[in-house]
Amino acid sequence: MDLKKNELKMGVVLSYISTGLNMGIQLVYTPIMIHLLGKSEYGLYTLVGSVVSYLSLFSLGFTGAYLRFYARYHVEKDYKGIARLNGMFLLLFSVMSLAALICGMILVQYPRQIFGNKLTMEEIRIAQMLMTILVINIALTFPSGLMDSMISAHEKFLFQKLLSLTGIIFNPMICFPLLLLGYGSVAIVCVTTFITVLKLFVSLWYCLKKLHTHFIFSKLELSVLRQISAFSFFLFLNMIIDQINWSIDKFILGWVSGTGAVAIYGVGAQINSLFLNFSVAISSVFAPRVNRIAAENKKDMNNQFTKLFIKVGRIQFLILALVASGFVVFGQYFVTEIYATQEYVQAYFVAILLIISVMVPLTQNLGIEIQRAVNKQQARSVIYFVMAIINILISIPLARTFGPVGSAIGTAIALIIANGIVMNIYYHKAICINIIDFWKNIFQLFRGMVIPVAFGCFLMIFVEFTNTMSYLFLVVLYTTIYCLSMWFLGMNDEERHLVLQPIERIKKKYR
Repeated sequence: MDLKKNELKMGVVLSYISTGLNMGIQLVYTPIMIHLLGKSEYGLYTLVGSVVSYLSLFSLGFTGAYLRFYARYHVEKDYKGIARLNGMFLLLFSVMSLAALICGMILVQYPRQIFGNKLTMEEIRIAQMLMTILVINIALTFPSGLMDSMISAHEKFLFQKLLSLTGIIFNPMICFPLLLLGYGSVAIVCVTTFITVLKLFVSLWYCLKKLHTHFIFSKLELSVLRQISAFSFFLFLNMIIDQINWSIDKFILGWVSGTGAVAIYGVGAQINSLFLNFSVAISSVFAPRVNRIAAENKKDMNNQFTKLFIKVGRIQFLILALVASGFVVFGQYFVTEIYATQEYVQAYFVAILLIISVMVPLTQNLGIEIQRAVNKQQARSVIYFVMAIINILISIPLARTFGPVGSAIGTAIALIIANGIVMNIYYHKAICINIIDFWKNIFQLFRGMVIPVAFGCFLMIFVEFTNTMSYLFLVVLYTTIYCLSMWFLGMNDEERHLVLQPIERIKKKYR
């Protein structure tokens, strides 16, 4: 049990290290990539990526189903059932991978119909090359995602996160010299695909040799397949909706404004995607525990879920509030002087709108795992479907009038209504999580926000950033004030203990 707890803690720590490193690399690498590619090609690269990402829908939501059904067999110690489950999922994902590949290659033949008339002939030619390579890459992510789920089910987070870290480090290390040599966006997607292949083979080796994963392809239970399909349908619907909400703005802008507007929105969306990673870093590590609690189905299950929901939510908020508030204060200078140029100033407002609108769902990200574990994700699918329709209806006219910022406003309105209001009611009424206690705990953290917010407002009104060194000094100062304020006014004893525990271990080791 202690070994599993250490693996869990190490997984959380490595998740945040991986996320922080990824953010650091992106903050350095993306501005260079934008400069070397140019606004037009970077916008094209972003647009093609958002379109090809729709092929991930061929997974039909089955990736999210694996952990739930594995937990059921594992609790019952039915190892043959696990092997049959593995065989069934491998067959399913192989078919899905092939279907995505075939469909993607067909789409490659119709670039003008997909991207509209705003692209030049040269942009169309590059778009076709990018699409071809990215289609192959996304087809490979299906079996790779299954291996990742198997490793996660065994709670081997150390290997999982180290593999992720390796990919994060090597991608820009290989891409950067190729960009300097003038190979452009095609080189970037080639490197991404190469790393996907390597990660797939390493994960497969780990599953077979270290986890001793077995696959049985005979006597597959159709009744189990029907249960998996019924469970996965609503996960699939969620995937469609997520794709709409996070990709439709770029698609709309590509049609009404061209690659320049897509590039501006893409910078804001890229910053938001780094922000999104902070919440996934911890909730993904707790997914096996959530599924185990659901599989055991004890009397205090809802109480266990509420405690875990509050515990993880508070930690999420502590980190997310620092990043979000810091970006509001320091983001404009960062976007226009460090990350990109003055012509990308709208990307700052795009990023703020997206970041603020996802604060609530990211703080409550563990709720998605809980919904899946108890098979009550259906209502969320319906709520998000309505949200996606609202997003499209609002974003089209706003994009025509206000460009990238208008698209972001449409997405923000839809997200705030669905996540800030409707989903919280659903958590309380249907999932039986004490959402009132949750928000009481979150509001306790707001005491620690008063001093850093006041300091941030002072900086925004009275301080003009003139050079990078003074800017970085104020960023560090703001972070220090935030941490001290939260330590004394916001955090509880358990959270302070989580911070002090590794420090005490290091002290004991070197005494």
